[in-house]
Amino acid sequence: MDIRLFDAAQTGNIDSLHQLLRENALLFDQIALFSSENPLHIAYTAGHFDFVKKVINLKPDFAKEVNKDGFSLMHMAAFSGHLEIVSELMKVDPSLCRLQGTRDMKTPFHFAAIKGRVNVINEMLSGCAECIEDVTLQRETAFHLAVKCSKVEAVSVLVHWISELKKEDVLNVKDKQGNTVLHLATWRKQRKVIELLLDNERLTSGLLDVNAANQSNLSALDMLLLFPSEAGDREIMDILSGAGALRARDVNLSPRASLDSRTLSETNHLQPQELVEYFKFKKGRDSPSEARGTLLIIATLVAAATFQVALNPPGGIWQDNYFPNQNDSHSATISGKHLAGWSILGTSGGVSFSVFAIFNSIGFSVSLYMIKVLTRKFPLEFELGMCMLAMFFSYNTAMINISPDDVRLVVIISTVILTSITPLLSKRTQRLIGWIIEFTVDKIHRII
Repeated sequence: MDIRLFDAAQTGNIDSLHQLLRENALLFDQIALFSSENPLHIAYTAGHFDFVKKVINLKPDFAKEVNKDGFSLMHMAAFSGHLEIVSELMKVDPSLCRLQGTRDMKTPFHFAAIKGRVNVINEMLSGCAECIEDVTLQRETAFHLAVKCSKVEAVSVLVHWISELKKEDVLNVKDKQGNTVLHLATWRKQRKVIELLLDNERLTSGLLDVNAANQSNLSALDMLLLFPSEAGDREIMDILSGAGALRARDVNLSPRASLDSRTLSETNHLQPQELVEYFKFKKGRDSPSEARGTLLIIATLVAAATFQVALNPPGGIWQDNYFPNQNDSHSATISGKHLAGWSILGTSGGVSFSVFAIFNSIGFSVSLYMIKVLTRKFPLEFELGMCMLAMFFSYNTAMINISPDDVRLVVIISTVILTSITPLLSKRTQRLIGWIIEFTVDKIHRII
């Protein structure tokens, strides 16, 4: 590097920088080719941030370069919590917060978590949500690093963000030793972090696996019991137990028995309302992967059943063509016109067939939507999507073709338009539907 540029960066002399560039317009390009030094790193280390911003504007590519230790400017700014520089760099390229330059592949976002730079964490996640999924060479996420460094406020912010971004699976990521964030928090007896992970209202969907085992076949509860005599262990034990945490040996020996503390014989004496509560999904007690598998099976069965009913509707289909004789009023009154393939129910009861078509189509479209959601990021996801799309159009074609002329418009609206927007409407009507189901179940219980 030109010694004059080095001096300008070290002293923060912007006028000298402009003079050098007037003398040699290719100065920055020559540095990139022949020198491992970077004026950004020098100026930032010296605390000349105006000089840093000027160089970023003149040569944005310098922001992607790392020094001999593997640190980029974003690494330095994140580590020291310099929000202004981080914001400037995020404008240049949001992916800079994911730059894995150090030997252990830590990103700037990882350093923000290590130092507990909450403002920097918010800035980075606002511009690049994917950085929360990045892992180090030891397979550690920002969560692992924040817990290891006892940065409770950073963990709290990260918990908020994964809920907002729908990335709760990050909590179940294991490092090279097989430890999840909950393992580390329990081992370090960080009660506040454990409460954030297990008691946060945004995580009530059961996506946190409290009984995950590490490579030593230890669950989070096992980690606590390794050193059971320390102060505060009782409170942590109560939190873990309330979330359904078990020892790994109990999970492995009897997975089904570990679902609840009641034995099978005790369930025989439960009241109907208690029995319903017993079989409800519970966070911590029920594995997210098992819940997803069960939902996938149910969705597949619903899709198959509704598709089959479309091919063979109630009452069957006409096997022949029939056109009543207009001169014979008796035959025209008994039976109207029908074609082979039309639904018998559709020709005799248009309203009943329309109701059937609407609700069957809703069931079919929602089940396909569930399958799509539950298989997201699966292998061959695109091919599976093509299969479901083909099924969707096949279903619509079948429903339209079995519909008599007088109800065909209703069927077209219900199968093509209504089913396309049903998954979107379901999110808005979820509370209403839940209330209707709860009201119906309550009435049934009263009758029983």
